[in-house]
Amino acid sequence: MNHGAENERGVEGDFEERLRELLAEDAHTIHPAPAPYPAIRRRGVVERRRRMAALGAALVTLTAVPAGAYAVAGGNGGRGADTATPMTSVSAPQSTAATSTKPPAGPTGPATAGQLLDGVTFEQAAEGLEKCIGFDKEHASAGMGRTDPGKAADYRIILGMKSTGDSNSPGDGIFVVAVKEQPEGFRVICTVKDGEASGINISSGDAGPPDAGPVVADINSGKLYQQSFMDKGNWKLPFRWGLIGTVEPSVAKVTVSYGDSSATATLDHGWFVAAGVLNQQVTVAPHIKGYDASGKLVYDSDTDQTYEKTLP
Repeated sequence: MNHGAENERGVEGDFEERLRELLAEDAHTIHPAPAPYPAIRRRGVVERRRRMAALGAALVTLTAVPAGAYAVAGGNGGRGADTATPMTSVSAPQSTAATSTKPPAGPTGPATAGQLLDGVTFEQAAEGLEKCIGFDKEHASAGMGRTDPGKAADYRIILGMKSTGDSNSPGDGIFVVAVKEQPEGFRVICTVKDGEASGINISSGDAGPPDAGPVVADINSGKLYQQSFMDKGNWKLPFRWGLIGTVEPSVAKVTVSYGDSSATATLDHGWFVAAGVLNQQVTVAPHIKGYDASGKLVYDSDTDQTYEKTLP
């Protein structure tokens, strides 16, 4: 037998047994350090918020935030995110066509408010013009050199005033006078009664003769300053009258006298517009004078051979 080997194993066994005893005796004194739970929890909360924020940022690029969305913002001067405050939606802006209304195209207004008389508003004048154009298209015969008045949006209204009924055309109403830039000298005189168009007079091109002066009265202005010749000497008074025509750029002032009334005309983009109230019976047409910027008389209807100076 090998007694040396046995003695060696015995020594090792005693050592292991003694080591176990020592470990068992000291086991109750060995405690692991407590886990830092509050710190771990805070780290977890912060990490979850960071991941949620990152996820939210990614979702914004994929979907629009609903209207009325809320974002968390610090309500204590930046000390913390403890209040929810409303913010504007970041969704794509809606088309302005769906949220705003655009008024329909219509005529341009006169140069001055004084060209709309007797309580006639621009809205009434514009509506009357629209109805007169429709009246013309409905009643005028096609062809035969008919001039198409076009659209109301092409016009500028230069006069709106009361119209007085007479034996030829009973019933009061309003006159609306409107002009177009193209063709030059194009204008309409509309008659509106009881809110409906009852007549339209159309003039186009140069209404004056080739040798016309710097002031030319519209050839059909008589509609505005006369009552029916059947009522001559027995006009309804007081009577609102008007007179329109064209002027050259050199004309700075136009005056009109008619019976017991007179007026300084308004110059509106190459047109003159005058109006007044007559309180006496007349047989002579309005007297027109034009002046340049220096005050020099450059036109007098009394010396104009083409101007009708007496009433029919």
